[in-house]
Amino acid sequence: MKFLNAIFLLALLFTGCQQATSQHDKSKYFVHRNILWFDATANFDRFCSKDSITFYLEKSKEAGITDVVVDVKPITGEVLYPSKIAPVMISWGQSGVKKDLLWDMLSYFIEEGHRLGLKVHASTNVFVAGHNFFDRGVVYEDTTKAQWQTLSYLPEGFKPITEQKSKYSAMLNPALQEVRDYELSILKELVSLYPKLDGLILDRVRFDNLNADFSAASKEAFEKYIGQRLERFPEDIFYFEGNKRIEGKWYKTWLEWRASIIHDFIYTAREALKAINPDLIFGDYTGSWYPLYFDVGVNFASKDYDPSQEFDWATPEYKNYGYAEALDLFTTGNYYFEVEKAEIAKQDDSQEKTLESGLVVKKEDWYTVEGSADLVNRVVNGVAPVYAGLYVEQYKGHPEQFVKALRMCRKKSQGSMVFDIVHIINYGWWDELKKGLRD
Repeated sequence: MKFLNAIFLLALLFTGCQQATSQHDKSKYFVHRNILWFDATANFDRFCSKDSITFYLEKSKEAGITDVVVDVKPITGEVLYPSKIAPVMISWGQSGVKKDLLWDMLSYFIEEGHRLGLKVHASTNVFVAGHNFFDRGVVYEDTTKAQWQTLSYLPEGFKPITEQKSKYSAMLNPALQEVRDYELSILKELVSLYPKLDGLILDRVRFDNLNADFSAASKEAFEKYIGQRLERFPEDIFYFEGNKRIEGKWYKTWLEWRASIIHDFIYTAREALKAINPDLIFGDYTGSWYPLYFDVGVNFASKDYDPSQEFDWATPEYKNYGYAEALDLFTTGNYYFEVEKAEIAKQDDSQEKTLESGLVVKKEDWYTVEGSADLVNRVVNGVAPVYAGLYVEQYKGHPEQFVKALRMCRKKSQGSMVFDIVHIINYGWWDELKKGLRD
């Protein structure tokens, strides 16, 4: 018995050390960052030149940027590095510029970024593999993967996403195991190829919207989740009367199941990538509009936050699929022109926003940079560092509002994220960027 007690005490001690180490390791990620995004397609030609990469990294450093994010897997599913899994993007657009494969863009970004004291992260668009405006990408060019595209349930019936030309992203169905396996293999290859990479930020780890996915495979996976067969599909989830969506008996559980798919992928990816590079900063990028983010099947909150206490769309179990605890870095799109809560209060209270999926929301104070940052911080509950982000194009013609928004991001979060460098270049806003980040 003494021997068993000793083993028990040692086990407790070991567990305590593990928890302490985990907490200590997590705290090291809570550092100030000013993050600048480098979109793959918007900057493709520009970053086919080493001199151009160096020039813009130096400009970024001078402005007060601490971290750069290099998009290496745009929505087409192609990649900008020598992959043996995904197709490599050689050119983009009509310029005729082609990538010189004798040197590696991401390696050069890492080398030059580190020379300047910048942290360099790669980003990948995960559950998407085609550009609908150009009929280009993996789901268009690989017949074995075309069946992975998401199937939407719309008022007019079922429709594959590649036939919805108002949408530019040909999203995949995350409920398919083969999709998750394929995307994880790409992430693992990327991290293995670049051991000096500081971080990886995942993007579009989500469903397309509330109308997706309604394939037979999703139905089967959901039935397995609830342990019984649906009597009517899709009516047991929801159905339409005209354009109005009517909730079915399993609607809220369906939302919960979708969140479980994304939650499980995030944790699986973290474990797999940390096994390759334990020092990798594991990050995620989402929108900041938490009250509506069930639309895409994502619960980015802490498990300690229970949305069912605030929102009628959440089951009591929905909180179990919060994944903030898995993140070392979390950046959100606080994509609103209005910066302060007071700005939205001055507007007409009847103003509403309708999402693509048909959800309608009244503009509340979270519909501002300040309010959305407060909301994200509240639901994340301090378990991951949050970096409030801006979409620069929203401030076109209003540089003073952009500077104000940058300052609000820094005030209300761990720093800031700016999307995208192409707009800073096009608008000539380097001084504005510096003013917002340094003053």
